[in-house]
Amino acid sequence: MEIWQVTAREAIRDLVTRYNANGDTGRFARVRELFVDDAVMTIQGVPHRGIEAIMAVFTGTTESTPGLAHVRHFVATHQIDLIDEEHATGRAYFAVLTDVGLDHWGRYVDEYRRVDGRWLFASRAVTLDGQVPESLFPRTV
Repeated sequence: MEIWQVTAREAIRDLVTRYNANGDTGRFARVRELFVDDAVMTIQGVPHRGIEAIMAVFTGTTESTPGLAHVRHFVATHQIDLIDEEHATGRAYFAVLTDVGLDHWGRYVDEYRRVDGRWLFASRAVTLDGQVPESLFPRTV
């Protein structure tokens, strides 16, 4: 494995971690920095095109879950496929804990792009595999 591949994989893992850590704590300005301007985030088959539409997903979720004390995303089985020094794809499972315990779970399927030396999300598809009846999030999460 070449050094650029090791560096790329670690940077992409860090990107995914920062997405969840910043989103979970409401630091949406930092989440914004993790996407290319023309990124697409597809949630349950519904695409949100461009950074403004993606950010509206985060603020809309916050508004629809008032009083939520905590949310914690856990990512597992993160597979990264490097295409070249500027492009990669990935997929991972996630589980989310909230005030009710295990709240919902699913999969991420990502495309990453390196821009000005930083790996960013070019696209992220979020698929919900299940959620508990007491889930604090709307079914469209």
